[in-house]
Amino acid sequence: MTPRRRNESQLAETCPTRPGTILWLLGPTSAGKTTLASRVVADLRQRGIPAIHFDGDEVRELFGEELGFSDKSRFRVVSALVHLANKARDAGLHVVVSALTAGEDARAYVRAHVRNLTIGYVTCSIETCARRDPKGLYRKAMNGEIDTLIGYNTEYRPPENPDLILNTETRSLDELAALIVDRYVENSNSRKASFPSAAEFYEDSERRL
Repeated sequence: MTPRRRNESQLAETCPTRPGTILWLLGPTSAGKTTLASRVVADLRQRGIPAIHFDGDEVRELFGEELGFSDKSRFRVVSALVHLANKARDAGLHVVVSALTAGEDARAYVRAHVRNLTIGYVTCSIETCARRDPKGLYRKAMNGEIDTLIGYNTEYRPPENPDLILNTETRSLDELAALIVDRYVENSNSRKASFPSAAEFYEDSERRL
């Protein structure tokens, strides 16, 4: 072993990195995934907790125009997010991912390959999503300009047994973010650094917020 590698090894032993956690927020377009993820990460950082947000649309932009909206292309985005999330987690960051994640193959891949995972289903009615429509995608779908919008052109199927169900129609984004962050901090203080499980998150055995 070279002197440099020996020093790096000794440093790793004296300063071990505690793996982070991964909260994967999925749901239909305009449900509030990105906004909620951004708020959770900002609040964690304000409390001195290292956190990072990876968004599906941002990763899609990195691939450029070559990436379409086929099942294969959508899966490619998810696989890239999985890789980024795991690398950040291994570096000790707490990760929040926001991504459509509509395909069952993609969801199975996330569950199989993401470590220390909490899945949060961000939900609201498609009618409300269409009214929000910050990117104008529902308008385009209604006008026939696009035919690839999952939730309008095809059904967005809720995931089976998510750890959290986060209803942005009945609760404000600030409220949902505070509930997630407060529970995380409680777990961290008790050396259980993780995002909340369903059992920890909901009062009176209710899983829906």
